[in-house]
Amino acid sequence: MKRHLGHGFTLVELLVVIAIIGVLVGLLLPAVQSARAAARRMQCTNNLKQIGLGLHMHHDTFNTFPAGGVTNGVCCATQSGITWTISILPYVEQANLYNLYDQTKTNENVANSPVVQKSLAVYSCPDDPHVQKMLIPASGPGNTLRLNYATGSYRAMAGVTNGLSWFDAECGRNQPLSQRGVLHSTADPKQPTPFARGFTAPPYGKEKISSVTDGTSNTIAVGEYYTNTTPSRTTFWGYTYTSFNQSEVVLPPQSRQLFADYDKCNLSNATSVGGSNPCKRGWGSFHPGAVNFVFVDGSVRSLSTNVDMLQFSAMSTITNGEVVVGDF
Repeated sequence: MKRHLGHGFTLVELLVVIAIIGVLVGLLLPAVQSARAAARRMQCTNNLKQIGLGLHMHHDTFNTFPAGGVTNGVCCATQSGITWTISILPYVEQANLYNLYDQTKTNENVANSPVVQKSLAVYSCPDDPHVQKMLIPASGPGNTLRLNYATGSYRAMAGVTNGLSWFDAECGRNQPLSQRGVLHSTADPKQPTPFARGFTAPPYGKEKISSVTDGTSNTIAVGEYYTNTTPSRTTFWGYTYTSFNQSEVVLPPQSRQLFADYDKCNLSNATSVGGSNPCKRGWGSFHPGAVNFVFVDGSVRSLSTNVDMLQFSAMSTITNGEVVVGDF
């Protein structure tokens, strides 16, 4: 009896099929990568929307936005009080974490470590290479004490300065008040400080919607910043000290402040105002050609990394009277 063999693939046919599959995968892979990038960017914008809502809910409760940070002493050894990201925790579904924070102690006190060492999805962009990490910040009391803080991806807009003093610290009071941002640092004599200074009252306090005379839809509240170099200079969401969860615009405006690369920004220190300080207070993301911001009205928009920096500085103050033109 003859055995009939079934028809199989020849080697040539198999190679053709493999080649076709390879071509299809090659065509599909960019689309998959693009879809994943779009999903990550969408998560970043959703986080900013939630942050914007949190800021407004804080305003509804207290009739002010939170302070960008409470800093009761001179730079750079003074420990700080609470910061904006901690103040809005109850309004971004983190009330239990907020209740753990002891406002009678400094931000750097070990009693507050369980809060500031907690990684939070709402403060983390999926494109950030340092999400879910704990690191020691590059400067300030947190560095001196060798404290770990959880990384983050979003910074408050503290204002516009000349690069010699800053709205994220007490020395910002040397700047014209019209150049302050909506979430600048302030001081509170009730907050803890290790140095007795006889402080009585700050020249400016927390801001209200009515303070934003430049227009809430024209004024930045919070934006993205993370860096692919020098991780200790990235954002730390719960660290109050100066430039780790607040940023500012330096005059004359410098496009290097929109680099998501701390080391690259530093390359022009010798020829740029402020040296490395503008790089410490930068903005930046890994979204192609854009950085996401939430404005004071709660809207989230992407600004091109090629944005006119004078327009960017105009969007950074609350009462300086600059004209914002077009859709940025």
